Amino acid sequence: MDQAISCLGQAGCAKLIDFNPLRVNNVDLPAGAQFVIANSCVEANKAATNHFNTRVAECRIAAQILAKSQGLDWRKIKKPFDFQKASNSSFKELIEITQSVLHEQPYSIEEVCRILEATQQELILNSLNQNTANLKEFQLYKRVMHVFCEAQRVYDFRDACKLESCTAFEVMGKLMNQSHESCKDLYDCSCPELDELTKICRESGAYGSRLTGAGWGGCTVSLIPNDKLESFLDSIKERYYEKNDRLKNLFIESAFPTKPSDGISIILS
Repeated sequence: MDQAISCLGQAGCAKLIDFNPLRVNNVDLPAGAQFVIANSCVEANKAATNHFNTRVAECRIAAQILAKSQGLDWRKIKKPFDFQKASNSSFKELIEITQSVLHEQPYSIEEVCRILEATQQELILNSLNQNTANLKEFQLYKRVMHVFCEAQRVYDFRDACKLESCTAFEVMGKLMNQSHESCKDLYDCSCPELDELTKICRESGAYGSRLTGAGWGGCTVSLIPNDKLESFLDSIKERYYEKNDRLKNLFIESAFPTKPSDGISIILS
């Protein structure tokens, strides 16, 4: 996704990017608001944790159990998209299937094997890798529910951009807030600083605010009315960045407005 938007970005509009195959459509943003990036200044050391690999494994196993429940060959399913394609389901239908098939409590490896009618060795071969082979418990409902609901929110956000500006911003902001709550509660990829900063952003005038990027640190993105930009930046500076000297020194480079811009291009002289 990062590579696609870096190449295909276009000034003045967002991009709806679909994959398998790669397809890109323009999404015109309503006038009257802008996005502001604010860095939590928390750096996640992804190499020192297994968070990302665990989420991949949990989503794969969840998709495989869902596939088996629909009479599909679970061994051919490697990611949630594979199950969507094999079942020919909309995201709303996928959400309903997940709610009816998976329970919200964590699954033990023994329960997963029992459902899939597989040995632990088969599960490791088909669903795990060397980084996740030692996992004994899996949060399946939460992880795949986040994936399907987040995918649906992308299309809801696109549709919201077609509404009248005032209504559009309210709906867009609500979707951004829902996205952050899902990242925090279902995918567990937020952190206390991101939760605090998004809360401050909302209370400082943002229609909505969420983490952006892989999570466990990094930046927030907020949707701000144009006429509240200055007061918004003053508020988050006072409430978040002036908590200590380190953050105070980082404010200038950590919080700034942004807008859709052109991607890479070849300049011929």
